[in-house]
Amino acid sequence: MDGADLDRWLPDPQVRTRHRRSARTEPARLWSAAERVRVSDAPRLGRVLRWRIPGTPAALPYREVFRRYPFAVLAEGDCWSVSGLCGNVWSIRRDYPRIEGAEDFLAWDRPGSVRVILAHWVEVEPAGAAIVSETRVQPVDPRARWRMRALWASLGHFERLIGGEALAAAVRAAESD
Repeated sequence: MDGADLDRWLPDPQVRTRHRRSARTEPARLWSAAERVRVSDAPRLGRVLRWRIPGTPAALPYREVFRRYPFAVLAEGDCWSVSGLCGNVWSIRRDYPRIEGAEDFLAWDRPGSVRVILAHWVEVEPAGAAIVSETRVQPVDPRARWRMRALWASLGHFERLIGGEALAAAVRAAESD
């Protein structure tokens, strides 16, 4: 798994973010630690997530967050996973449609909305492993592209403050096990 594999899901995103953290441990141990990182282990990211998805328990591992509504697992394997969601990410209503998997995600074309993927994987490095997270957002039409541009212009700069927070928690856990 790598970023090029994500082109299957969203080949031409309007927004793309990527974070990477290295650890002095083997890949399987890093992935296992990442699967156990809870919403509360990344407090800034957790607050944003719980505001956007009310009712998300602080003790829930992010791995489970990305397996339940409004997300759907699109594909997964040993040490990697791709989840997706669709809808109006800029809406205050938090009324995300339910998608059941890869077919629903790929077929999504509701006007004025976006498709989003969240991918996580582990790569081998000379001194251990690295965990990578990539998010891609693709608007369905020009109206959604304009809305996404406005949202990203106002909120995008915060992403670098929270985007790698859960990865850092995974590295800490893997290196302390």
